[in-house]
Amino acid sequence: MRILPLLLIISCFFISCNRKQNNQGNHKFTNDLINETSPYLLQHAHNPVDWKAWNQETLDQAKAENKLIIISVGYSACHWCHVMEEESFENETVAKLMNDNFISIKVDREERPDIDQIYMNAVQLMTGKGGWPLNCIALPDGRPIFGGTYFTKDEWTKALTELSYLYKNNPKKASEYADKLIKGIQKSQLVTVNNDEANFKNLEVFTAVKSWQKDLDYKEGGLVGETKFPMPGSLHFLLRYSIQNNDKSIQKYVQTTLTKMANGGIYDAIGGGFARYSVDSKWHIPHFEKMLYDNAQLVSLYSDAYLATKEELYKKTVYETLNFVEKELMATDGAFYSSLDADSKNKAGKQEEGSYYVWKKEELQSILQSDYPLFQEYFNSNENGLWENQNYVLFRNQSDKDFALKNKLTLKELDSKVKNWKQILLTARNKRSRPHLDNKTLTSWNALMIKGYVSAYRAFKNPHYKAIALKNANFIINNQLKKDGSLNHSYKEGKSSIVGFSEDYAAVIDAFIAVYQITLDEKWLNKAKQLTDNTITHFWDKKSSMFYFTSNASTNLIARKMEIADNVIPGSNSILAHNLFLLGHYYLNDTYSKTAEKMLNNVKEDALQSPAEYYNWLDLMLNYTDNYFEVALSGKDAIAKTIQLQSYYLPNILIAGATKESKLPILENRFINNETYIYVCVNKACKMPERDVVIAVNKIKNSL
Repeated sequence: MRILPLLLIISCFFISCNRKQNNQGNHKFTNDLINETSPYLLQHAHNPVDWKAWNQETLDQAKAENKLIIISVGYSACHWCHVMEEESFENETVAKLMNDNFISIKVDREERPDIDQIYMNAVQLMTGKGGWPLNCIALPDGRPIFGGTYFTKDEWTKALTELSYLYKNNPKKASEYADKLIKGIQKSQLVTVNNDEANFKNLEVFTAVKSWQKDLDYKEGGLVGETKFPMPGSLHFLLRYSIQNNDKSIQKYVQTTLTKMANGGIYDAIGGGFARYSVDSKWHIPHFEKMLYDNAQLVSLYSDAYLATKEELYKKTVYETLNFVEKELMATDGAFYSSLDADSKNKAGKQEEGSYYVWKKEELQSILQSDYPLFQEYFNSNENGLWENQNYVLFRNQSDKDFALKNKLTLKELDSKVKNWKQILLTARNKRSRPHLDNKTLTSWNALMIKGYVSAYRAFKNPHYKAIALKNANFIINNQLKKDGSLNHSYKEGKSSIVGFSEDYAAVIDAFIAVYQITLDEKWLNKAKQLTDNTITHFWDKKSSMFYFTSNASTNLIARKMEIADNVIPGSNSILAHNLFLLGHYYLNDTYSKTAEKMLNNVKEDALQSPAEYYNWLDLMLNYTDNYFEVALSGKDAIAKTIQLQSYYLPNILIAGATKESKLPILENRFINNETYIYVCVNKACKMPERDVVIAVNKIKNSL
């Protein structure tokens, strides 16, 4: 769809960077955003633009004054959002133009993904592209007529002037265009209901993966391209697929990717944790912001990869990343914050990307002294690691084993040296100006982090990881779960706000099922079921069997969307389908099971044609194409045997267990005093129960 010819189309920047701290001077101006809690919105509270938050009062004002609406969407880690702020939104002339002719609304896309989803869709229809900052102009009723991403001051001024003139002099033309656009928005992402009988075949998944392989970078890992984004979910699927189907090529690809990322500059070798992405094809130069959702999912991935391979690098990566999360992103009440910025003040007191993380050669030499030559070789503070402005981004291109052998060190001696280097440099780095923290808490992202801690506990049996998972799960129950059984999306400074989206329900249900599997405390499974029933009541579209992103209580949006495809985070529908599959087994609930199957059948064709965009759906498909085992442990030693069972990488099993008689349907009539039996079943057909975990595991593995 093309935009009105008199308007300038600006291409989008796919750059998610960090904010520059505002130079707000003496706070000459203050707008309504001063009353918000979002760090991103508060950063704009002293712009001369009369920014308002998205709420019914603001939307009613636009209608009452018959003014066009500017909907400007960004987030705390968005560099070009803040460039546009400095160039346009802090300019008093531009602000006057906006204030006189428009109602201006600022939106934090992390707080309001529902609004972002709709207007991003509109911009993509208009321009064929999308990204942030997202700037959309809408009629007083919210229907968009123009949009783009980053605008220079002159481009923005020109667009606003022409749009204002158009609406005042030819409102009918603007309304006609909006009608066409809104139809496109409402049609996009609609699911075609598949009424054919569900029939999932392993050959179909095999063919989909084969078509995907042309986009895989077997040398450097990740996808072929000039930039590298960690895609934990798709790598998780490929890891599972490669082991269940004994595909050594794919397994090697996954391990190459994990090794390259853990050794690359995208990983913070000194403080732990991963940056959002790298701007080169070798994982070397990161875009330095750190997001909770990336690190949560990567912890899960590396934990499972360790179970599958016993690679020590993966274990070290998990331990260091969780150490970073607890030091930098965790509150005392167990909540997790959202992100750390890329920019921070350099020695000159100016905001500079990566200044907290990079090193000058002279500084390293001064700190490490006689150890510097060895350090230089290990972390490539040489021509290989040079970035810009004579800064080095540390990375590795040798395994510890090879490096130790080459330098006539034992692995123990090398490990001791590396730990010492990291501690010395961390102490030095802590004296620098720290990156800005986005300290809002998002329910869905916290649930991903719970899953990360559960995965780490399963892999490494560290009781601390289990304790942290439980602490955050209880935080969600105590703060984000309301008395009516619904969830809130955001939390900050003791205030829980914004009605939850399907992504919140999907992720929390998934996390609570995972917590049940390490505790065998049925409280968590029952909570998961209650949340599932609430989701069905308020989000489910009975006609398609899919779930809307917003609940039926949401009233002030121009369209109700469904999140079908998988992105960096799997789409809410695919997570919910997984949840329904599992809960259908636990509770012998045929409605859950049939809904999961129907959802998968609806997207089957798209998933097989575009596997990279539907990886989590393909993961669910493996539950149907290969054997999927219900493993029920009942008896006094059920917890101990569950821990032992979880020492194996078994992605195609569901674990249920109880140390006493249980009313959970999957466990009924399986308890015998003074015994602990392991029941291994497929499609309600069970093998003879076993007492020995190893024997039970071999039964599962031999059935693959």
